[in-house]
Amino acid sequence: MELGISTYAFAWAIGVGERMPREPLSAMVFLQRAKDLGLSRVQFGDNLPLHKLPNETLQQLVSFAAQEHIQVEVGAKGLYVDHIQAYLEIASQFRSPFLRIVVDDRGYEPSVEEVVDLVNGLVPELKQRNIKLAIENHDRFKAAEFVEMVVHTDPKWVGICLDTINSLGADQSIGEILPLLAPHTINFHVKDYTIHRKWHNMGFDVTGAPAGQGKMPIKNIIAALKKQGKCYSATLELWPAPLPDIEDTVQLENRWIAESLAFLKPLFSTTNAEDY
Repeated sequence: MELGISTYAFAWAIGVGERMPREPLSAMVFLQRAKDLGLSRVQFGDNLPLHKLPNETLQQLVSFAAQEHIQVEVGAKGLYVDHIQAYLEIASQFRSPFLRIVVDDRGYEPSVEEVVDLVNGLVPELKQRNIKLAIENHDRFKAAEFVEMVVHTDPKWVGICLDTINSLGADQSIGEILPLLAPHTINFHVKDYTIHRKWHNMGFDVTGAPAGQGKMPIKNIIAALKKQGKCYSATLELWPAPLPDIEDTVQLENRWIAESLAFLKPLFSTTNAEDY
């Protein structure tokens, strides 16, 4: 398992909604930042969508990644067949070992059965391209339902992108989901968080934290995934709350990246999982 970084570690630098910095982080600068941070693995999320880039820019990214020996992992949002096929072509160009996918999109929430049918239809192309599908545990579904999506398709070509926090949206903690999802995990989204009681005592706030500074048992999760021997990478993502000024928020994000990597780098070797 190798350490990498996601565009979601640079969410504010890229821009969120109407909160845009003076110079939004581009795809090429993202690759350069990863290199400068001493990382050779990155993941493009749907906040910096590759399918919207001009082909010339995409080819420049492919060339730069190859030249600098950066492994690009490709991610997308929305389990639409045409969309996934387009992203599989992009993933092939980067030689991405998997395509990370968030099932839902705005106004699109297929059932487990629909997901299974759609993914089974994609398995032949996954095999042909030698690319796995990593389904992210994203909010709506329970962990057992994500397991169904894997075991009822083809576990050799379909796995899980395990996000440490997302399942809180489905009222499940990492302790509840890890035993179910770890055996199928091929990508691990490292994300830490804290919980604070509101000043009026009626409720809690769940907020992000730099890796290693929150409540997430990251070392235990890494150990559990290493035992399974299937996880390609651990990908840093961050949830810093915005400050009043967007440029200050970007600086905060940069500090969190540095602090997170200082904690994470000693936990990883450069060796990959034995049974990709």
